Amino acid sequence: MYRRSRCGNVRNQIVLKSYYTHILECSDCKYYVGVTNNLERRIAEHQEGTVPKSFTYPRRPIKLVYCMELSSIEEAIDFEKQLKGWTRKKKEALINGEFELLPILSKKKFD
Repeated sequence: MYRRSRCGNVRNQIVLKSYYTHILECSDCKYYVGVTNNLERRIAEHQEGTVPKSFTYPRRPIKLVYCMELSSIEEAIDFEKQLKGWTRKKKEALINGEFELLPILSKKKFD
């Protein structure tokens, strides 16, 4: 990807874009997992309720409890899908930085 310099010439500079997979905690203690390329703007949109049909709209206020910065949209979406499949306990271990619990919480329990 190219970026224009101040004088309008094209430079051979790669512009690295960041993408964020994030977890929001809603006022009803439910978690929302999402992806964005502008975390500050997206959090504000959730907080302000700009989309009345969204999951977070009736659950405001929200707060950011976890965020992972990734270098591609594909990685961010893959991680979002992975998190959406996790149990609440596993998400909370990630949020709390209890990484050693993640493999334990991943094991299926057979009774």
